[in-house]
Amino acid sequence: MTLTSPQKEANPAPVGLAGFAVTQFVYSLFIAGVGDIKIMNIGLGLAFFNGGLLQLLTGMWEMYNGNTFGATVFSSYAGFWLSFSFIFFPFTGVNEAYKMAPDQYQNALGVFLMAWALFLTAFIAWYLAMSQLLTKETGYFTLPVGDRSGKQV
Repeated sequence: MTLTSPQKEANPAPVGLAGFAVTQFVYSLFIAGVGDIKIMNIGLGLAFFNGGLLQLLTGMWEMYNGNTFGATVFSSYAGFWLSFSFIFFPFTGVNEAYKMAPDQYQNALGVFLMAWALFLTAFIAWYLAMSQLLTKETGYFTLPVGDRSGKQV
């Protein structure tokens, strides 16, 4: 008698999380001014391949495994890192376009990052709702204003 086990797909999430964590850590150090680094182009390969391409592949593997949340999160973060690295690639001309108006560059980059921060907030709310931490009765968003439903608890 031969015992065989069904083939099981591996969980791609650790690969995607590692890609995100390393890329985020390096760029956070750049932005914090560690080492007095002003030109962040050394991290472009990391942002494009590790933060972007690797997470895109992870998102597609999550989709294949039927994990909609994982597919959405990893694919979206891939989009963030690919578009963020695109800003700094010299051939795109994005940085060159703002040479004469550096304040406009800072404002535009701020809008870009703020949009992603709002997107991240939506993912957090989605996760809390999926994990039953965000309900109508014990909702994260109702805590500051209290329960106004009139129900007796």
